[in-house]
Amino acid sequence: MIKRTLYFGNPAYLKTTNDQLVIERKDEEAKSIPIEDVGLILLDHQQITISQALMAKLLANNVALITCNETHHPVGLLLTLDGHTLHSQRFQQQLDCSLPLKKQLWAQTVEAKIRNQAALLTERRIESKYLYTLADTVKSGDTANNEAKAAQYYWSRFFPDFLDFTRHREGPPPNNLLNYGYAILRALVARALVGSGLLPVMGIHHRNQYNAYCLADDIMEPYRPYVDSVVYQLVRNHGRFLELTPGMKQQLLAIPSLDVRIDGQTSPLMNAVTRTTSSLAKCFAGEQRKIIYPVL
Repeated sequence: MIKRTLYFGNPAYLKTTNDQLVIERKDEEAKSIPIEDVGLILLDHQQITISQALMAKLLANNVALITCNETHHPVGLLLTLDGHTLHSQRFQQQLDCSLPLKKQLWAQTVEAKIRNQAALLTERRIESKYLYTLADTVKSGDTANNEAKAAQYYWSRFFPDFLDFTRHREGPPPNNLLNYGYAILRALVARALVGSGLLPVMGIHHRNQYNAYCLADDIMEPYRPYVDSVVYQLVRNHGRFLELTPGMKQQLLAIPSLDVRIDGQTSPLMNAVTRTTSSLAKCFAGEQRKIIYPVL
């Protein structure tokens, strides 16, 4: 069963009773949702109050809790410290991972990402042979930097020409929509990593002493094109009017439930991410050599 994504964009008091998430709003009857059905919560209003008891139960159920700032952009992520029964064993296997294995896993990740980018261009009848060539020639550790070469080609062609788009986190729209979607995706991946008994901070490629989610940033790469596809549809529907609206947020919040193809089966994206992180844990344990990623 796919876990629910809950978005709160108005004042509310959130508490818990009998393993239920209870939502209280002024002049409204209280509503309740089973905590076990929830996978991700996004708090997007400065007048939301959440009880400590509820936070503890959410974390015990491996719910990812995202908070937004006054500009309605995600700025924080809260995750459980104990998401797997074999945590210490999985941690040690991850820490003992050899550099050659990390390089192989990163090459697999880059190849999967480029192939999904190529598939999106192909779907839009844009020449993508160059990207498939890059995907076929990724070396261990991506020493030739095929990921960056692919990104330059991909972003220069992905959106309609009238946008004159350049991908930059602080750049003009639709960078804001991509950022929002990627923040949701990052939280999903971090949640799944913890659920698989892994440390999100220890990446296979990304390294930053100030980044607590280096591994999430690694593993989310082949999933980014799914966010790109949602944002592309928003651009088609809204043209140049791309300031983040409640309707756009609603479409981006549907990312966890998107259908994806993974290992020959169709699965909601949230479930697919769990399969990916589970396969990564098996790679660290020496049980297999390949991460399972989705294919567009």
